[in-house]
Amino acid sequence: MAHPPEYPYRLFAPGPVPLSEGVRQALAEPMIHHRSEAFKKILRESLNLLQHVFQTRQPVMILNSVGSGAMEAALVNTLSPGDEALFIVAGKFGERWWKMGQAFGLKCFALEVPWGEAVSPETLTATLKKRPTIKAVFCQACETSTAVAQPLRESAKVIRQHAHESLFVVDAMTALGAMPIEMDEWGIDVLVAGSQKAFMLPAGISFIALSDRAWKMATKSSMPKYYFDLAAELESNTKNETRFSSSVSHIRALHTALQESFAGPKLARTIARSQVLARATREVCTQVYQLQIYPKAPSSSVSALLIPEAIQDKNLTKILLNKFNLFIGGGQDQLKGKIFRVGHLGHISDEDQLFFVQALGLALKECGWAAATDHSITQAVALTRQLLTSKE
Repeated sequence: MAHPPEYPYRLFAPGPVPLSEGVRQALAEPMIHHRSEAFKKILRESLNLLQHVFQTRQPVMILNSVGSGAMEAALVNTLSPGDEALFIVAGKFGERWWKMGQAFGLKCFALEVPWGEAVSPETLTATLKKRPTIKAVFCQACETSTAVAQPLRESAKVIRQHAHESLFVVDAMTALGAMPIEMDEWGIDVLVAGSQKAFMLPAGISFIALSDRAWKMATKSSMPKYYFDLAAELESNTKNETRFSSSVSHIRALHTALQESFAGPKLARTIARSQVLARATREVCTQVYQLQIYPKAPSSSVSALLIPEAIQDKNLTKILLNKFNLFIGGGQDQLKGKIFRVGHLGHISDEDQLFFVQALGLALKECGWAAATDHSITQAVALTRQLLTSKE
């Protein structure tokens, strides 16, 4: 195949993700002032549309920070130093939240789940029974490092049954907009998300919403906070303003993305698109290229596939980037060099997906993987076409 510049750069990471043409145009618009009436209208409409994505009646706030800032905001606005908190640690991002809790003086307990697995209701129940004074349970909707989808609805039921007053705090960075999540209906107390995932924006802003129970706890929180003081942010939002300088370009692009992909019935279609891409990726990888799915509870926003031991030293991800100008994620920590991760978020066209399965087959073939042949690559493309047009 030709030198990479002859191929457009294709991004198949779980974040950042490809942007739509509409979003790119919005980012390039001339700057306007963040206290102008024109911007206030964009902000108000965006905040209203975000409630639909979160599936909540609660106000959703926009923070001028990447997703980790929203994770910190969730913690410092609801808890106080010395409070007991349980962190479901099933990968890198559960570990990050647990470390945040320690940094702010919480009594942190880790419910460690083997990488690649989801927490079971039975394990969560047993843990909460041992810790009756837990004030909050922190969990990832999708643990991006392992591509595992956690059972949010079931976990929320367990928490309400065995830890009535505890908050259920969910990081949905790689999930919201790509997986069904209903904040109010499921009983999620704090839900956070970031711009660079299913929202199809650059990194730089994040989103957070609190339930009535969480707002009540926020009034009692003595955790130090200033920039991430959500009560103060909400007060500014009632005036159609952000508390500090607004990220005007990001929020204007968010407004476009929400209208393009998330308003009304478009939310369901966007979620369905991620599910179609996930199914197409996994069926081709397993049925045609004879690879194995890594997680036991796969998400629809990112897929993780095991790299066969025989070719783990062949730099599969580098071949895809250097020869085909195609970026996929690798493994982290103990999974480095052992898995590759393919994102199903953002503006991924059918043409992009077809190119991906072909390039993956050619890269596997170069690595010496026996299941990747000219015939199997042709099969992979045909199966992908079929799955992309399937009504199931």
